[in-house]
Amino acid sequence: MTEQRDFKPLRGLPTRTRPLVPRTATAWAAVALALLATSCGDRNPAPSPASSAAPVPVVAAPVEQKTMPVQVGAIGTVAASATVTVRSRVGGTLQQVHFSEGEEVQKDQVLFLIDPRPFEQVLRQAEALLARDQALLEKAEADLKRFSELVRQDFVTQEQFDQAKASVASLRAAVEGDRASVEKARLDLSYCTIFSPLSGRTGDLLVDRGNLVKANDDPLVVIHQITPVEVRFAVPERFLAEIQGRLSQGSLKVEALSRTDKGRSSEGALFFVDNTVDVQTGTVLLKASFPNEDRALWPGQFVDVVLTLGEQPGAIVVPSEAVQTSQQGPFVFVVRDDGTAEARPVEIDRVAREETILSGGVLPGERVVTDGQLRLTPGVRVEVKASARPQGEER
Repeated sequence: MTEQRDFKPLRGLPTRTRPLVPRTATAWAAVALALLATSCGDRNPAPSPASSAAPVPVVAAPVEQKTMPVQVGAIGTVAASATVTVRSRVGGTLQQVHFSEGEEVQKDQVLFLIDPRPFEQVLRQAEALLARDQALLEKAEADLKRFSELVRQDFVTQEQFDQAKASVASLRAAVEGDRASVEKARLDLSYCTIFSPLSGRTGDLLVDRGNLVKANDDPLVVIHQITPVEVRFAVPERFLAEIQGRLSQGSLKVEALSRTDKGRSSEGALFFVDNTVDVQTGTVLLKASFPNEDRALWPGQFVDVVLTLGEQPGAIVVPSEAVQTSQQGPFVFVVRDDGTAEARPVEIDRVAREETILSGGVLPGERVVTDGQLRLTPGVRVEVKASARPQGEER
């Protein structure tokens, strides 16, 4: 057992009549009272950042309902409607060039001159042989006429008469051969002057003046006919039946859009559908003809091709820049009547250049945001700074 002892206070010191309270406990109590007073004094909480944020400035455009063309887009290649590689039909020295590189030439325009002197000599020789054989033929025909009288009077033998007859026939054949030689010599001489077989634009001069060219061997220049010009492009085979049906009813309009100058386009007509589908790509080759009077299309150039198949009345149309993409699919921000933005999913039917045709999701007359979507979230307040003009309206 613990022994209890009586402690007596020392003299001169006051006696404590209440227990000691730790200083840390007192400090914590003071902090709690201060926090309570603060919370009770401020009855109105601070507004949230979302409710006090300024409206987001955006650009909006109305949803339109109008007639839209049914079109098929593709990438095409421009090709000359005709291409000719000019060669010489006779060999000789290239004496003259009558055009400049890259110049447009007309059909039957003189392009080259091959040295004609050797061919002129051949022609004169052939004409001389013809004249000699014609003279011998005239002599043989006169002899045959005399022999025909003498053979009846038995002044010449039948063998001599037959020999005269054979001589006439031989000389007649020789004269015909000489005439053919003369015609051949004249033809070769005419080939010394080379004419343009079509109207078109010349390319690089492949043989300079003074060089020796071979017959039907060395190409001299390549000419491309670019008025009209062709554009070749391929479309998926699922459009083949509709294209054939529309083409049987009339011509189909085709537009070629420059890939460098976005505002420049050319209009032509479809004239060719290939007779087979490419088994590797599942596409069919088409060709369209363009007048190309302004020389906007150039052989080898790539262009964006738009083939118009018909029209779709009452289509729901929005600017293409209004359509956004998320993991759930395409959507647009619609400006509601209360000035807030609503993210609404849409169904895309097809895209026609700067416009998108929708099959559902919005109604005509509603406004969709075309610029400023990056700062938008569903329900945020917006301020429409400007409205995009409807497609096709003059700016």
